[in-house]
Amino acid sequence: MDYLKTIKALSNKTRFNILQWLKDPKSNFEQFGWQPHNDDPDSSNFVCVGYIYKKAGQSQSTVSEHLSVLEKTGLLRSVKIGQWTLYARNEEIINDFKVYINENL
Repeated sequence: MDYLKTIKALSNKTRFNILQWLKDPKSNFEQFGWQPHNDDPDSSNFVCVGYIYKKAGQSQSTVSEHLSVLEKTGLLRSVKIGQWTLYARNEEIINDFKVYINENL
């Protein structure tokens, strides 16, 4: 993990907010129609990119760029199902980053 790239990615308010929203998809995206993807616990926190656009209130291209940055740092993971791309937090990477911060700052 490139910790400086991760810090830079989190320095943007929208990217930071996206990670916060994805921590609790039910309370943050339910108003847009979000429901758990299926009964698989590993995929129940994935959110359709369309809901993220709506919540962010920014253009699709802007939000797509934010999602791309977060995915490149490893903080997000995505899955494509048919025409939809779904995103979720990568808790393993986020926890590694927390450990790094705790040990080094």
